[in-house]
Amino acid sequence: MNGLGLEEFKEKKFLMDPLKGQGGIQMLLSAEQEAQLIVSNARNLRSQRLKQAKEEAEREAAQYRAHMEDEYQKSISETTGSSGSNVKRLDEETEAKITNLKESSSKVSTEVVDLLLKYVTNIKL
Repeated sequence: MNGLGLEEFKEKKFLMDPLKGQGGIQMLLSAEQEAQLIVSNARNLRSQRLKQAKEEAEREAAQYRAHMEDEYQKSISETTGSSGSNVKRLDEETEAKITNLKESSSKVSTEVVDLLLKYVTNIKL
């Protein structure tokens, strides 16, 4: 026994008490169970946090999408609004030009008819 006496060997606790050995095993088993609980809780917390982060990201994406859709609709309404006013303005200008042409043509129509009749009825030999 390496030069140690039995008493010294017991004193140095090189021999284990059989009950102490089983208690150590029990302690190891309970420590292992506790470690498994800790790991399981950590996994559950991690999965909950991932789910929460995913929900937050989806909510933020939905808000951003709604904001961009509002901006797009506002842009379209502004463009369409000015387009609508352009169409109205062009219609008014067209009507004014048509009226102006009708007035001008009515003023000169008798002259044009007389001129045409003169050329048609005048025979050159």
